[in-house]
Amino acid sequence: MSSPTPSASPPVLRAVYGIDVPPGRPLDADEVATAYPWPEGTWVRAMMVTTLDGAAAGPDGLSGSVSSTADRAVFDAVRRFADAVLVGSHTLRAEEYSPMRAKPADAERRRAAGQLPAPTLAVVSGSLDLPWELPVWAESAQRPLVLTGAGADAGRLAAAREHAEVVVLPEVSPRGIVDALAGCGLPRIVCEGGPNLLRDLVAARMVDEADITVSPVFAGTGQSPTTAVLPEVVRADLVHLLAADGFLMARYLIGPR
Repeated sequence: MSSPTPSASPPVLRAVYGIDVPPGRPLDADEVATAYPWPEGTWVRAMMVTTLDGAAAGPDGLSGSVSSTADRAVFDAVRRFADAVLVGSHTLRAEEYSPMRAKPADAERRRAAGQLPAPTLAVVSGSLDLPWELPVWAESAQRPLVLTGAGADAGRLAAAREHAEVVVLPEVSPRGIVDALAGCGLPRIVCEGGPNLLRDLVAARMVDEADITVSPVFAGTGQSPTTAVLPEVVRADLVHLLAADGFLMARYLIGPR
């Protein structure tokens, strides 16, 4: 999920459930960030948007067309103090991710927490067929990471190392991905898709939290990839609910790994 296109007016986010503020009072940006805390240790949160009919994208195949400034406010709040933004190669290509840049207002807090100035983009790709022309590789505050498997093509591996730090895993598995990021000093992980990467992380019980936006639109699911059925359903518990402009932003916690 890349950044939705912002509109001129800022959203008015209000707590519906789970956040102790006076009824009806809008939340400011710092309060929204506080509502999405990062626990100590490795923590994986999934961030996705879904329409009323279960689509992950609009007719253009992009998440931004079913998103809003309200969703963007939560998106920014979750990213503010993350270490890694984890995506699959298809999502990176489709959403044309923009560079991960430092925000001066957050510099001291990130420094005090032992974090880098900005989140690091982490891309999972077995084929290493990646859009190297995107500015995200050269213009991000930190050199992005690419996680791939031991069987990667040697020529593509060499090309990848020209643009990113490459981590070669014995096997590209959910646990291997998360352990590799934590081992690189990036334990606060936001997975922004795509659906197959998220599905595999959930199936392996590697996701601790789901931050899901419900968009008040119908879009049809033709542009939304299907995923394999999980061996069993994975339950999550609702922690809080925010609302703005008809959008609902829900935070769920998932049980222990």
